[in-house]
Amino acid sequence: MSDKSPATPVDFWFDPLCPWAWMTSRWVLEVQKQRDLDVRWHLMSLAVLNEDKLDELPAEYREMLEVKAWGPVRVVIAAQEEHGPEVLGDLYTALGTRIHNKGEGPGKETVAAALKDVGLPDSLMEHWDDTPYEPQLRASHKEGIDKVGQEVGTPVIAVPGPDGKEIAFFGPVVTPAPQGEEAVRLWDGTLAVASVPGFYEIKRTRTKGPDFSNL
Repeated sequence: MSDKSPATPVDFWFDPLCPWAWMTSRWVLEVQKQRDLDVRWHLMSLAVLNEDKLDELPAEYREMLEVKAWGPVRVVIAAQEEHGPEVLGDLYTALGTRIHNKGEGPGKETVAAALKDVGLPDSLMEHWDDTPYEPQLRASHKEGIDKVGQEVGTPVIAVPGPDGKEIAFFGPVVTPAPQGEEAVRLWDGTLAVASVPGFYEIKRTRTKGPDFSNL
């Protein structure tokens, strides 16, 4: 009989379009190298999150959501439904590497190439413009966003708190993705802050965009 404790479940909701979610995901995987984490990937959608407030958004961001945001998440949810949720981690890594690290953007060619990178069939691209799995996409999105509220975006992380009850939070937004001991210190600090029942927000001025130089 093994005395080893089970891995800590970490549920991570992402939209492949979001550079900040990508940075946070790489940080979580760095922590996983040093802590026994069971990272479980879930899809959420910036397009779904903002669909009722497009008129309130800047034109450039509105165009991005209407033109670029739907295709990738439709393909990813189809991959999940047809090949199982276990494909999401590798597919997200392939997508993020191409979209963010290599600067290829979230277009059809990029997503098709990412599918090929992880051995998934090109037929999943048939879901780009429309998919019967939109209810599953919306359900996955709702599961994540309901844990933190409608006023945040991606990523959302949920973990067991010190008392075993789930704690969930948006972020953290961090750039560049911490490495080594720094990654673990941020993990421990984030969980400590998020586990305080009355905690609401901590924030400081952002002076630059995401830094992909060490990824």
